[in-house]
Amino acid sequence: MSSPPVRVLCVVAPGFEELEAVAPIDLLRRAGADVVLASLDGEPWVESRNKLVVRTDVALDGVNVGDFALLLLPGGPSVRSLRVDGRARDFAVRFASAKKPVAAICAAPLILADAGLLEGKRFTAHHSTFGELPRALANERVVTDGLITTSRGAGTAVDFAFALVRRLFGDHPASEISSDIMA
Repeated sequence: MSSPPVRVLCVVAPGFEELEAVAPIDLLRRAGADVVLASLDGEPWVESRNKLVVRTDVALDGVNVGDFALLLLPGGPSVRSLRVDGRARDFAVRFASAKKPVAAICAAPLILADAGLLEGKRFTAHHSTFGELPRALANERVVTDGLITTSRGAGTAVDFAFALVRRLFGDHPASEISSDIMA
């Protein structure tokens, strides 16, 4: 009897940064994860920053944290609406409280800061956030500290994705995928 797939929750809102969502979704799925896209408002389609439209799987309100192994928060202009809405922050707190990893890239570490999850942690983020996140490590592409994994932005999305694959599946699957895509 095979075990159920590892499930990852990815929260997307209008204006999300494509590479920061699609690269981790793709590599996590290649590793065998069931990545579920959740929209804030239950809309079945969400448009990214550069007009890429993705189909979502569920409304965020219908999500049970217990069904997922990791929370993925892409960045981009959508982070503003995610912060105002507050549910992504609440989900980050619930994942961390359940001892489940939380991953945020670009501006999305601001959500983790709002949740109090960056206190005493090493982390990185997009340089545009440094005014609010002065402790961000500017020269680190990806930082994992305990349950928190952060990355700088679209240019580090593949590195970020591999860090998540290693976290959930180990080095061997990450190496195989890296070889397959010639990374």
